[in-house]
Amino acid sequence: MTESFHRSGEHQNPYEGQHQAPVNPEWPPPPAYAPAHAPHPKKRNRGPLALIAAVAIVAAAIGGGTAYGIQELTGNDTVASSSTSTEVVPSSQRGTVAGVAKAVSPSIVEISADSNAGSSTGSGVIITSGGEIVTNNHVVAGASQIKATTSDGKSYTAKVVGTDSKKDLALIKLENASGLKAATLGDSAGLQVGDQVVAIGSPEGLSGTVTSGIVSALDRDVTVPTEEGQDQGQQQWGQGQGQGDQWPFEFGGRQFNGDTGNDTTTYKALQTDASLNPGNSGGALIDMNGNIIGINSAMYSPAGQASSSSDAGSVGLGFAIPINTVKADLAKLRAGSTD
Repeated sequence: MTESFHRSGEHQNPYEGQHQAPVNPEWPPPPAYAPAHAPHPKKRNRGPLALIAAVAIVAAAIGGGTAYGIQELTGNDTVASSSTSTEVVPSSQRGTVAGVAKAVSPSIVEISADSNAGSSTGSGVIITSGGEIVTNNHVVAGASQIKATTSDGKSYTAKVVGTDSKKDLALIKLENASGLKAATLGDSAGLQVGDQVVAIGSPEGLSGTVTSGIVSALDRDVTVPTEEGQDQGQQQWGQGQGQGDQWPFEFGGRQFNGDTGNDTTTYKALQTDASLNPGNSGGALIDMNGNIIGINSAMYSPAGQASSSSDAGSVGLGFAIPINTVKADLAKLRAGSTD
């Protein structure tokens, strides 16, 4: 009850004369003392660290685009690499050769290399916006001058950064280049026989040529000359012909495109039936999402041994260095290796 009695027994409202809000009998009595104020919760940091953390979470959710996201945020000349399949091709053209060609062609260059043995034409893959390019070692081996031409027709002088003859890989750098479209390096470990692929390169100097096919086999042992033995091959197959890509190689106990010599190296390669011809070496083998999954390196073309022009051309027997091999070798190449 909210009422009380004086000793005289007179009934009196203790709140008489005071303006009081009505009291609900169900309410608990007020505390005997005022409660201490609870500390205000600390505001969460919404500064740069929180922003970066949020971006990292979003990038992780997207999947393979993480490296690209970091590159765009920091502005660093970072290789766009993925351990999963990144969707480089727009969704409206995903899974089509035309979509892959449109998305990746700006990242492929034609390479012209001059040496004492003559000149050769090959291809390369742009891996950073500042002009780092992966190609085959045999495309640039012994070159006194290297030029690279992008898909929009711009020509650059290039210098060799590092080479690895045992894997037939080289890294070159374009001079005074910026803002180039870097390719996304995929994951060759997930490939299966029968997967569709696209090849882009410059066969016979026809830059930006696109062909398609499938992965014919995995882990093929391909044997090629090392740098010390390449001069003979270049004189035999490249001088004056612009066909440095008809490089001698061994496969399945047989020699193709000439004699590989005594100084050779063997690596595991992807086999493809996508049409590859002289000039495709160093170019890209690409999955249907637009990821680079191999660097084209050797192909059998009977043009150099043909008795007639009808015998010349691709026979659907080509090989590419798996992109995971390339990614594992990048630090060594950037450090200036000359192996």
